Amino acid sequence: MADIEPIVTAIESTDSKKEQLQKAVEELDVHRDSIQSCTIQWKDLEHHFSCIHEALKKRVDELVEKEKSFEAKALETREMLEKRDEAVAVKEQASLARVQEQKDAALAVIIEARSKQMEVSVDASAKTAGVAENKVNDSSITDIEPIVPTSDKEEKSPAKSGAPKAGVASEVKPRPQLKQLCEKMDAKGLLKFISENRKFLAALRDEVPAALQFATDPARLVLNALEGFYPTNEPSNQGNKKETGLPAQRRTCILLLESLVPSLADPETSSDHPVVASDIKEQAKGIADNWKPKLADLDVDAANGNSLEAQAFLQLLATFGIASEYDEEELCKLVLAVSRRRQTPELCLSLGLAAKMPGKLVLMPKDFRDKLKSTKHNGNCIL
Repeated sequence: MADIEPIVTAIESTDSKKEQLQKAVEELDVHRDSIQSCTIQWKDLEHHFSCIHEALKKRVDELVEKEKSFEAKALETREMLEKRDEAVAVKEQASLARVQEQKDAALAVIIEARSKQMEVSVDASAKTAGVAENKVNDSSITDIEPIVPTSDKEEKSPAKSGAPKAGVASEVKPRPQLKQLCEKMDAKGLLKFISENRKFLAALRDEVPAALQFATDPARLVLNALEGFYPTNEPSNQGNKKETGLPAQRRTCILLLESLVPSLADPETSSDHPVVASDIKEQAKGIADNWKPKLADLDVDAANGNSLEAQAFLQLLATFGIASEYDEEELCKLVLAVSRRRQTPELCLSLGLAAKMPGKLVLMPKDFRDKLKSTKHNGNCIL
């Protein structure tokens, strides 16, 4: 009996369990549509996620390939830049070495030229002056004096020739103010001082060449002073019985050009072949080119053989050795305008016009012809 009771109890509860199962089945049947719908949405999501995964993987692969390509190009560019930097550094060093070499060579040339000029300036001045004195002694000076105008009497003294006396640079001691103006390279001050002290012209003709030796660049000092030859506002020439105003200033410019000759003298070939730096020669030629048009309308007859402008132009060419830049026939015409000046025969020689002058002697005063024929250079007659 005891063993049968559980079975009886289970049989009796069968109906209740059957009812519970029925309810569970009914509830499951109610959710059947939702379960089917959920299954369909998951498949769609799974397909979508798979597509995204494939796309991302493909994109990552592409980025990896691009990164590798970029790194390869960056490495190639870096190597090329390094090689270029090395080439630039080599060129820079070569350029610096070349510039330094040129600088050293130029400095050596300047030092050598300056040393040579300082060593021979005294000897050259004495040599040039000695030749000038011989010329004066051999010339018929007294024949020219009667036809020289009063305003040019200062040109007649033998001590007033273009070249200084022998030993001027070494024996003559220039006055302190004159020396100081040259040391300071004060062109305007030098021009004014000489113009205001022309009553001491005889002494100044000896002192100016010596004073120019104290200038750092005598040639440039004289060229700067030539600005006063054609001033912007030319003062009126009133009376002009005394050497004042523009004529005095122009005579001073001529004196400076004549006094510069010993400083530029070449000890090997004499003062007729000056040693002039290329930049100085260019500056002198620029001044000559500026003066030349102003001489185009020069009246030779009216000048009466005493044209200051023509004399200054010719002396500028002779002092700086640039006569070859100009037409000889035109220069010969200018010689006619200064034929009464005692420096003219020597100017003809310095300008290399001696061979051109014989055909024009008939147009010149007799005294000038005699002077030109008697003038000697290095022991030989010009004509």
